[in-house]
Amino acid sequence: MGQILVRDLNDEVIERLKNRARNDGRSLQSEVKLILEQAARADVKAARKLANDIRKRFKGRKLTDSADLIREDRDR
Repeated sequence: MGQILVRDLNDEVIERLKNRARNDGRSLQSEVKLILEQAARADVKAARKLANDIRKRFKGRKLTDSADLIREDRDR
């Protein structure tokens, strides 16, 4: 198996990865390996198809502007 060395990674990123690994019950190495494997398997065509399917489902619907909802919530 190959190895990868990532240099100059931001300390904040490392902390977030460590926290994520701890929360998932994995080592930092296992967590990073899983993230990289998932990213490498990402199927862009499938993701685009899913996004288009969702757009089709909502086509023609009148949706509330989220900015209005946020403003309403903040004004409470």
